Amino acid sequence: MELTRVTEGQTTIIVPLQDPDANFPPGTAPVFYNSRMALNRDTTVLLINQVNPYSYLDAMAASGIRGCRVGNETGTFVTLNDKDEGAVRLIRENVSSLGLNAEITCRDANSLMSDEKFGFVDLDPFGTPAPFIDAAIRSSGKYLGVTATDTAPLCGAHLKAGIRRYMARPMNTDYHTEVGLRILMGFVVRHAAVYDKGVKPLFCYAHEHFIRLHLELQNKVTAADRSIGRLGYIYQCPKCPYRTEEAGFFPSVHKCPECGAETHPTGPLWLGSMYERGVLEGMINDSEEFEPGDPSGLTKLLNLCYQEPDISFSYNYHKLAKFFRVSPGPVDILLNHLSDEGYQAGRVHYSGYGIKTDAPLDIIRKNISVQ
Repeated sequence: MELTRVTEGQTTIIVPLQDPDANFPPGTAPVFYNSRMALNRDTTVLLINQVNPYSYLDAMAASGIRGCRVGNETGTFVTLNDKDEGAVRLIRENVSSLGLNAEITCRDANSLMSDEKFGFVDLDPFGTPAPFIDAAIRSSGKYLGVTATDTAPLCGAHLKAGIRRYMARPMNTDYHTEVGLRILMGFVVRHAAVYDKGVKPLFCYAHEHFIRLHLELQNKVTAADRSIGRLGYIYQCPKCPYRTEEAGFFPSVHKCPECGAETHPTGPLWLGSMYERGVLEGMINDSEEFEPGDPSGLTKLLNLCYQEPDISFSYNYHKLAKFFRVSPGPVDILLNHLSDEGYQAGRVHYSGYGIKTDAPLDIIRKNISVQ
């Protein structure tokens, strides 16, 4: 196996050479490493410096880059696990070269998580995390990280697969990324409630081909009930841009007030904020002295999330303008008009054309047309 050195943040490891001409270069190497996930790992390192767990598990470590960065850049005691013996050999080399105080195991992730407890359990599988969520919740002492790259099922492009895996009905809308993020969050909440645990989002987002959750688990029945109470549905009109959200474990029947059509429910999913403001403020402050793997991406993501309204759906600005048959001007002018009228209004972190507002459609229409 031919190896090469890569540096991400403050951490240098060795990884197998990849075929740069392949459609998906990471898939050509015997041990997985994806440089496009650097932003994902940046946010985890920043967050761990905020919450300071007593230990950290990288449950599917592959090359070990995530666990190595956490151990090297936060000083947290880490356990790196992978069921592939070749990956474990590579992990041992990387841990040794960094001089980390770490435990390395070669086990099935569900088996390990069923046997041991960790302060922070991190799931970063290839594809869906669904088969690992239950064991991860039982294994986590307080914190849980979850990455999902099966965005097509989560976002509604593969409807039946989304229903099977996450026991929720997604919808392929112009805000499908938001839908996928909130369905994954709702899935974790329902599993945690089985163990009388509540879930608090610390910093959760979607970016390109993945969804990422950073969560705090709360061991109280009241917290579990409170989390369940934050589940609900987004109701989307199939004929016009009208959409709304409503809490409730079971969907209800809604008629669109704009055109009278029966709306389509999406969920159950999480409603409300996807981050803890104090944690995000700390991450933003720390990022000024932080050496990230994706500098421009990290700064943009943190700032957009901080400014994003706590609304569970968004609009595509250009699609709105097309529906209203007006020529769209600068999006910031529209957002300023809506804010001046007392409505929440802001950009979204996952789309350059997305906006969030609680303004009714007639108010949005009026303010688009006056630009």
